[in-house]
Amino acid sequence: MNEEIQFILDSLKENAEKTISHLEKEFKSIRAGKANPSMLSTVSVDYYGSITPLNQVANISTMDAYTITVQPWEKSMIGEIENAIRNADLGFNPTNNGESVIINVPVLTEERRKDLAKQAKAEAENTKVSLRNDRREAIHELKNLDISEDLESNVEIDIQVIIDKYTKIIDEHYEVKEKEIMTV
Repeated sequence: MNEEIQFILDSLKENAEKTISHLEKEFKSIRAGKANPSMLSTVSVDYYGSITPLNQVANISTMDAYTITVQPWEKSMIGEIENAIRNADLGFNPTNNGESVIINVPVLTEERRKDLAKQAKAEAENTKVSLRNDRREAIHELKNLDISEDLESNVEIDIQVIIDKYTKIIDEHYEVKEKEIMTV
């Protein structure tokens, strides 16, 4: 197989891996009932005029299955952190005890679990669309090469095999996330 074809296949695999990594990151931000420090991964704080991710100005941990604690490295940041969490629109109402910010994670209702499962399904579908776009782009690049129709046909089959493999991985990730969300 010539180098150009191998490059197309390798690029497709690399893009698919990046797509899967993005899906995993998105799934981490969808809460599944238990308190998890990654729930705050999207929160940024105004740290002396610079917007900074929360995990760079504080230690985030869980006390139990329903409580997250945020221990700022500078006590003067408690108010900023509290406001940032409240403004992040995550549905949390943080409080502070003068030393740290405490977030009680409410138990999910059945309706909220179903909504989160739908959100996870939509994210999985978006990821599949991204994969299909990568496939289309790879086939377009293949068509621009000066190769025989038989070879082109065989490479298109190889491309589809790669896409099918990653589609299956997406489905498996979604099934795990849905089970995690729906488990009380």
